[in-house]
Amino acid sequence: MTKPQLGTYGTFGHYSMWQQLPADQLRAIEDLGYGAIWAGGSPPADLSWVEPILDATSTIKLATGIVNIWTAAAGPVSESFHRIDKAFPGRFLLGIGVGHPEAQTEYKKPYDALTEYLDKLDEYGVPQDRRVVAALGPRVLKLSADRAAGPHPYLTTPEHTAEARELIGPDAFLAPEHKVVPTTDAEAARAVGRKALGIYLNLTNYLNNWKRLGFTDDEIAKPGGDRLVDAVVAYGTVDDIAARLKQHLDAGADHVPVQVLTAPDKLLDALAALAGPLGLK
Repeated sequence: MTKPQLGTYGTFGHYSMWQQLPADQLRAIEDLGYGAIWAGGSPPADLSWVEPILDATSTIKLATGIVNIWTAAAGPVSESFHRIDKAFPGRFLLGIGVGHPEAQTEYKKPYDALTEYLDKLDEYGVPQDRRVVAALGPRVLKLSADRAAGPHPYLTTPEHTAEARELIGPDAFLAPEHKVVPTTDAEAARAVGRKALGIYLNLTNYLNNWKRLGFTDDEIAKPGGDRLVDAVVAYGTVDDIAARLKQHLDAGADHVPVQVLTAPDKLLDALAALAGPLGLK
């Protein structure tokens, strides 16, 4: 699979929940040089919130991270994709995933369900290079490269990025998310990081992935060991944080969505402070 023909994403993007994307902030983020907005959560299939965001900005791309295949059927999602792409050609990337077995009563044979969903997207004409797949383990990582532009891993490390790149080959698009706490106070940063990790420490797909990366049962048990928090949440000076994020690029990532764990009124300041060390505008 070739990488998405969406113009430049830039090397870094902004990750936030889809309900938390005010237009004035997004214009400022675009002006800072971040190449894409990654809208997290499990939005409904109509994706009616996407056009206002793209209309309020000029060039920045928007990706879903992710549409949940259990709660948003492939047909309506495909209709939304074509509607958005017609209005804003080349600026929308469809991210899909299977979510978590603990959260979905209909969660059965996720790999097969994901394959069937991708089949439906093919049937409805959503190009493979215009979609990415949430992927952590080897089987879905390979599927994302074979059936989509590539993977969008979440809560991983540069070591996982290197392993993913080796699995998916040089041509797939790889966009791992990474969390940031803009403080040099390690204990304060870890407290914020643990709060953000809370729900994920109950979810087997993340727990299994961290085990594959060498974390112990004690480290991945609630509330999360220091080594785990430090691995998936970057903190320190802006140069420290930028260096950590760039490790994903060195490991083979094409683009890194950055999720800043801070109060909404401090988000732009944090992203602006990082823009220079990250090599943006």
